[in-house]
Amino acid sequence: MEKFKKGAVLITGTTSGVGLNTLKPLIEFGWDIIAVNRSSKRAIDEANKIFKNNEIESINFIEIDLSDLNSVRDGAKEIATRFGNVLKVLICNAAVYKPRLKRPERSSQGFENSMAVNHFGHFLLINLLLESILNSDEKIILNGEISKFIPRITILGTVTANYLELGGKIPIPAPANLGDLSGFEHGFLSPISMANGKKFKPGKAYKDSKLCNMITAQELSKRFTPDKLISNSLYPGCVAKTKLFRNTPWIFRVLFPLFQKFITGGYVSERLAGRRVALVATNEEYARTGVHWSWGNRQKLGKKVFSQKLSQRIIDPYTSSRVWKLTKKLVGLI
Repeated sequence: MEKFKKGAVLITGTTSGVGLNTLKPLIEFGWDIIAVNRSSKRAIDEANKIFKNNEIESINFIEIDLSDLNSVRDGAKEIATRFGNVLKVLICNAAVYKPRLKRPERSSQGFENSMAVNHFGHFLLINLLLESILNSDEKIILNGEISKFIPRITILGTVTANYLELGGKIPIPAPANLGDLSGFEHGFLSPISMANGKKFKPGKAYKDSKLCNMITAQELSKRFTPDKLISNSLYPGCVAKTKLFRNTPWIFRVLFPLFQKFITGGYVSERLAGRRVALVATNEEYARTGVHWSWGNRQKLGKKVFSQKLSQRIIDPYTSSRVWKLTKKLVGLI
C-alpha cells in the first residue's frame, strides 16, 4: 500500500513581519514548513515566542544567507536531500530595504546587496530546487487527507514595482525601471550598482529588485504549463508597520503607518498579510499561474482579492527574457 507524506512549504525570511506571520496559517492548513533564514537561532527564538511545542514540530529551520550564492547552493543541496520528495511550495518573502545608504553595500560575490538578496538569491534558490519541486510526490497528506497538489512558487511583489499603479509612479527617488539592463550586461560588479548601469539610488535599487522578482514569477509561468507548476506573485496590502522599514528615518516610521491607516486606508497588519500569503501559496482558489494577486490599497472590511494588471516593465517578453538569461549568467547557472 502506498504511504503518503505531509507536504512541505519553503518560505524565506521568517524572523519577523509577514514571513513570521505566514507560519501559523500554513501550520493550520496542514503543511510542514522549511523556514529559511540567515540565522536559524534567531528564527527559532522568534518562533518559540508565539508557537506551542506541537506547532514548532512542524517547522524545519535551514540557515541560508541569500546574499551569498555559495550559501544558497549549500542550503539548496540540503533541502533537496531532506525534503525533495515532499517539497511542493516555495514562498520568496525575504527582502532588504536600505533607502538611506550613501553608497552601495556589496554581497559576498560583489553585487549590490538589495539586488543580491531580493532577486539573485531567490532566483538561484528557485532554480536549484525546481527539479525537486517538479518531481515531488504527486499526492501528499494535508490535515489527514490525501491531496493532489500542483507545485507552486509564490513571490512577494509590491505596488512600487508596478508602474500601472499609483505607488509604482512615485518619483522618490525614481520609479522601478531596469532600462537597457546594461548594469547586468556588464557583470553588475563595482563600480556598477544599478541594473541600468546608472548612478546608485538605494530606494530605486530596492524597487528594481522587486521588479525583477515579479518578472521571475511571470517568466516561470511562461516556461511551465499550469498542470506542472503554478507561479504567481502577490501584494497583500500595505504592511506599513514592519521591520522592513527599520532603516528608514524615524519620522517615516512614525508617520507612514498613520498615513496608511487614516488617509489612504491602505494599512494591513502583519498577521493579515501573512494569512494572505499563505492562502495565495497553498489555497485552491489561487491556483492560477501568471497572476499577480492583490487586495489593492484600500483595505475596506471584506475587501476581495483580484488579479492586478501589470505594467510592460514586468510583462514585456523581450525584457523579461533578458532579465532571466542575464540573471542566470550572473548567479553562475550558465
